[in-house]
Amino acid sequence: MLKLLKKNKHHIKTLSMLALIMFFVCAGLMIVFFATIKLPDLNAFEARQVAQSTKIYDRTGDVVLYDVHGTIKRSVVPYDQISEYVKQATVAVEDDNFYNHNGIEPKAIVRAILTNLKNGNLLGGQGGSTITQQVLKNALLTTDKKISRKIKEWVLAPRLEKILSKDEILNIYLNEVPYGGTVYGVQEASQRFFAKDAIDLDLAESAYLAALPQAPTYYSPYGNNRDALEERKNFVLEKMLKNNLISEQEFNQAREEEVEFERQEEFGIKAPHFVMYIREQLELKYGKEAVEEGGLKVITTIDWDLQKEAEEIVKKHALENKDKYDAENGAIVAIDPNTGQILSMVGSRNYFDEEIDGNFNIATAERQPGSAFKPIVYAEAFNRGYRPETVVFDVSTEFSTTCSSGGNCYRPVNYDGKYNGPMSLRNALAQSVNVPAVKVLYLVGIQNALSLAEKLGIGTLTNVKQYGLTLVLGGGEVRPLDMASVYGVFATGGERHEIAGVLKVEDKDGKVLEEFEDKSTRVLPKQTALMISDVLSDNVARTPAFGANSYLNFPGIDVAVKTGTTNDYRDAWIVGYTPAISIAAWAGNNDNRSMDKKVAGFIVAPMWNEVMNVALQNYSGGSFEKPAPLTTNVKPIIAGFWKGEQTKVIDKETGKTADMFTPEENKQTVVTGGGNGVHSILHYVNRADPLGPNPSNPFADGQYALWESAVQMWLGNSGVSTDVQTYDEDAPKTKLSITSPENGGVYVGSLEVYVTIQLSGSNKIRSGVVYINGSQAGEINPANGSFSFVPNNVASIKSNNTLTVEVVDELGNKAEESIEFGVR
Repeated sequence: MLKLLKKNKHHIKTLSMLALIMFFVCAGLMIVFFATIKLPDLNAFEARQVAQSTKIYDRTGDVVLYDVHGTIKRSVVPYDQISEYVKQATVAVEDDNFYNHNGIEPKAIVRAILTNLKNGNLLGGQGGSTITQQVLKNALLTTDKKISRKIKEWVLAPRLEKILSKDEILNIYLNEVPYGGTVYGVQEASQRFFAKDAIDLDLAESAYLAALPQAPTYYSPYGNNRDALEERKNFVLEKMLKNNLISEQEFNQAREEEVEFERQEEFGIKAPHFVMYIREQLELKYGKEAVEEGGLKVITTIDWDLQKEAEEIVKKHALENKDKYDAENGAIVAIDPNTGQILSMVGSRNYFDEEIDGNFNIATAERQPGSAFKPIVYAEAFNRGYRPETVVFDVSTEFSTTCSSGGNCYRPVNYDGKYNGPMSLRNALAQSVNVPAVKVLYLVGIQNALSLAEKLGIGTLTNVKQYGLTLVLGGGEVRPLDMASVYGVFATGGERHEIAGVLKVEDKDGKVLEEFEDKSTRVLPKQTALMISDVLSDNVARTPAFGANSYLNFPGIDVAVKTGTTNDYRDAWIVGYTPAISIAAWAGNNDNRSMDKKVAGFIVAPMWNEVMNVALQNYSGGSFEKPAPLTTNVKPIIAGFWKGEQTKVIDKETGKTADMFTPEENKQTVVTGGGNGVHSILHYVNRADPLGPNPSNPFADGQYALWESAVQMWLGNSGVSTDVQTYDEDAPKTKLSITSPENGGVYVGSLEVYVTIQLSGSNKIRSGVVYINGSQAGEINPANGSFSFVPNNVASIKSNNTLTVEVVDELGNKAEESIEFGVR
């Protein structure tokens, strides 16, 4: 027995020695392990750069259009800009002893290890991490589940608490913790989930946010586990109540509160085509890294209310056009012509539609504009002295001087296959007639037209040798954004305001890096711009082509507009403007295939009209200023007389020849005699000096023989009288009488009312306009002196109305008469 006892003592002694040796070995290994572990430099902790996402806002600065940070969206806010509720909720559920420990909780660590061992996974399950440890993990360490990382946390956490205060550590945690997906930090989460700042979170909202970090994907309010999120939120509230952070009453109120989360579709990008356009500009200016991680605040020019409406309208009409015209896509861009600021940009019917390459931005793409390019050429004509009254002949004309000798031929046709004979530039542009437009381009010169286009803001037509006379019909490629800007020049009376998409950029510290500055230059004489606006807003002038009540007409509102369709029907355009907004619309297919053969009025005008109606609620801008009337004694053809007449300027009050004392408003051009017959405009103007002397040898112009033969052929086949009536200053002045409707008569609103007039003497009507209550209602037919309307179809109609008719006879005499009529 004694021997056995001694033997056991010997074994105990041996075991003790072995245990002691093992202890020193383990201790030594631990020392070596800790000595060899590479620890981050805590001294650099406060100086580290926290990547913050750049935010792109609408023009109000309230709506976030996009959050740029590669895959992470994060905002950093000071501790005092975070709700006390969310601070308390986070501490309660993540680390309720946070303010008492020194960075680690030994009991929690042991409990987590034992639980994980029991579950057969030392590195999985519970982590036992304090908020301090999580800050280290998120800010300095990796998120890999390794023993070495946990040891680093245990070593560094107490040291970090000696460097930073508890509030500073909690602030870092709240600014960097993930809340799901790409959202990091409480400010970002607050904006994304509740559309408010972190300082404004209430108790229930704070409990929801505190519930997310444990499993943000599982607890997502947009996922399938909303009930689990609700339970987790209530658990957070219970923890807060248990730790005396809230009262029983607050607990009950927050538990029952119905919190509304932002819609998931509002969670991502808004106005995507515009945002990507702006992002590209920012990266070119500041660099990609600064945009993704610099925390820039970008206030853009976009009007979010208008943008939302425009996106829905484009989508609706593009889908309708897909079925009707095989035109599956559409685009809209709107700018403020007085500042150049982009108000709306919709580059396709759906940015995310891969079937149509929806992320391709038509608003900034190069496409052929069709007849939408014509106003630029006409503007150059007006610059050179031509007028809206100027007449060219819309007759079938060959323009190629080599056609007769076997070379290439070019004989453009009008969209309706018809020809109108002598036509004013006003009517030719308003009705989008092709042959006169080609003649106008020849008169001004291709180089001059291209130079003006560049001044107006088109930078894509760089190769002058590439373009011929088809340029005026849309033979070059332009961008819808630029076309909206070009038409904006007409809206402002000739001032071009550089296109802008950004109002302000601030860095993460609030320092202003750039701010909008209006950059404007005069690129058109004011009278040229006013004449273009006057023509493009003339509903009477365009009525023969589009009808009196087309999508281009806005009764009682000044809206100037031009359509465009390419010859191959690949692009349908419409660009229109008020003094306060310019809107370009496009319809077609991204793959550039042709649509059904319909003009733009059918395909794109309804979409443009709907967007313009929305815009007019805030951007009507009043009326266009009227251009100065023709008061100088210019060539008859420039003044609109095409029968070879001789003219002079008179004082319409006295009927005598005007002199230097005649007021401008009293001057009027009249016919004093006949000339040498009917000729093309090249018979009277030298292209290099349109207002100068008539050409001594018109045949020196290569086009003269072609144009002249076409005019003479038309004249021989038309049967139109070429007689010229002359003005007699001693004859009684022309008087106008309205024979119908009866003065004081009352008419049924749903029935047609006929307007008929009669001029004194034998004078014939050249033109006449009918106004009802001051608004233009229609045009007198010169052939029979009549016009008709249905009262209920007139926007300005009332119970008691004034009807006014203004006419000009063939001698240039003007007359006016008004009557009163009622409607029931």
